Amino acid sequence: MKGLLFLCVQNSARSQMAEGLARAIFADAVRVQNAGSTPTGVNPLAVAAMAEIGIDISAQTSKSVDRIETSTVATVIALCSDELCPVFPGNARRLHWPIADPAAPDSSLGDAERLAKFRLARDQIKARIEVLAALRDIPPGPSAIEFHSSIRVHDLARSAPFYSWLLGTQPREWTHRYVTFICPEFRLNFVLLVSDGKELHHDTLYHFGIALADKGGVIDAYHRAVQAGWHIEKPPRTTWMGTPLHELWLKDPDGNLIEIYARLTADELAQRPADEQPVALA
Repeated sequence: MKGLLFLCVQNSARSQMAEGLARAIFADAVRVQNAGSTPTGVNPLAVAAMAEIGIDISAQTSKSVDRIETSTVATVIALCSDELCPVFPGNARRLHWPIADPAAPDSSLGDAERLAKFRLARDQIKARIEVLAALRDIPPGPSAIEFHSSIRVHDLARSAPFYSWLLGTQPREWTHRYVTFICPEFRLNFVLLVSDGKELHHDTLYHFGIALADKGGVIDAYHRAVQAGWHIEKPPRTTWMGTPLHELWLKDPDGNLIEIYARLTADELAQRPADEQPVALA
């Protein structure tokens, strides 16, 4: 990502802190600039808030957006919340991060309370830039043809009509153990599973998955995941119990299970082993 421009109206606080944070996070990998529509100078409280985390922005200057060369900017991030954001011409990618202006006049606030508003804005901007930085240079992932999710429920008969209403479709099939919905317009395979006595709460998601075209796609996804450094919960294999699948299990950074799978062809199903034990694919 080359050429990053942060914008706010007065170019005194949010965009100034954003530039300092981006320079610290991206180092020399990205050219970082900031500007505003009515620049007024760098706010001393912005300097103080940044100094608290070891970043010196005291030498930064406030400038008009008109002074920024469009050829130097690939991504524009507007930080305005309630104000009218500056307009930047050109074909740059545009993001909007609405951050409340910590420099907005408020005579009821003391110095400590005003500084606290700058700290809050600083931390919100920092968290967003960290996500932006983490999304750089992601290696290509698998090409999904379907997305799958499943949740556990207490009562299939009560939950099935709710999700039928929510998804706008009747279940494709059901047993005493599960109810399956297929939503082609969303490329979604959604399954309700009996709870098996497990505690259910707001984090009841059982797992998320994506379907690939064939066995080769699952094996390729495994090698891509290894290269990317993701956690491999179960290496790719062919399973026969339940729905026969070629499958790979990952865990996301928070420990949630992710299934990458492909359905077996008729020829592959004909090769089902007598003991139905899983067959490793890599």
